[in-house]
Amino acid sequence: MDSFMDKAKKLLDEHDDKVDQALDKLREKIDENTKNQYTDHLDKGVQFAKDHTGEGDTTR
Repeated sequence: MDSFMDKAKKLLDEHDDKVDQALDKLREKIDENTKNQYTDHLDKGVQFAKDHTGEGDTTR
């Protein structure tokens, strides 16, 4: 039986494009709510997350 983490990783791999889109939308919303004070930090964090989610990452 797969562990929770194995199932989560599989789900992220299968829907990498959707995960990347959600990360972009989340970054935009946070950036808007913080009045663009943390844009550079958000960009770096989102790129890090994209680089570590999904086997066939769409951002690479």
